[in-house]
Amino acid sequence: MKIATWNVNSIRLRAPLVRRWLERNAPDILLLQEIKCIEEAFPGLDFADLGYRAAVVGQKAYNGVAALSRIPVEVTHRALPGLPAEDVQARYLELAVGGITVIGLYLPNGNSGGETGFTYKLAWMDHLRARAAALLDAERPVLIAGDFNVCPTEADLAPGALGPGDALVRPEVRARFRSLIWLGLTDAVRALRPDGSIYTFWDYQAGAWDRDCGLRIDHMLLSADLAERLVSAVPDRAERGEPQPSDHVPVMVEIA
Repeated sequence: MKIATWNVNSIRLRAPLVRRWLERNAPDILLLQEIKCIEEAFPGLDFADLGYRAAVVGQKAYNGVAALSRIPVEVTHRALPGLPAEDVQARYLELAVGGITVIGLYLPNGNSGGETGFTYKLAWMDHLRARAAALLDAERPVLIAGDFNVCPTEADLAPGALGPGDALVRPEVRARFRSLIWLGLTDAVRALRPDGSIYTFWDYQAGAWDRDCGLRIDHMLLSADLAERLVSAVPDRAERGEPQPSDHVPVMVEIA
């Protein structure tokens, strides 16, 4: 099984790029973030002839997550369990794929809205940990993937790319990411490439791509039973060099 994640930064703008990537790579499931459209505006027909069906949790102009799947999936949650009912930010999609739980997420950035925005990010991560713990306690194979807006360590960002007060690297955020891993999850990319610089995001500003001033903020976390079957985990760096690219690139794992 091949599962990929990609923050496309507007699906309607990037649909041709996504289609070409699907044609080349043929994942079974592609999890999308920051689609920036409501469900009715999602260009599902652009991918239907390739055999992909869309599940969408949309929001006008902001956020939004989706899954393109060419295998049967069941949507089990369209919002992160535990969040207040009045929270309408479209950031979470949970699927049942055979006996596996697949979660696609767009975790809050935390840099906007001052301390209120940062507190919201921490609370979101706490609820995510609780959900992951519940699934693992139920002995469900779990894959959690998406734009986490977290650089877990200093090895996951280019030198000088972010200041120490940025919400992607603040100690409280990194501690929560570690607590998620300590539940028994495996960071798929680092499991196979434990050392060295690996990036999944390059800002549009200040020539970040040309200078290779990147961040690794798009992650795939696997429960132990899936990690034992991990074959590959690769960010598709070349996508950032395409015309009109997203500022993120796809990350794909293959599980035997």
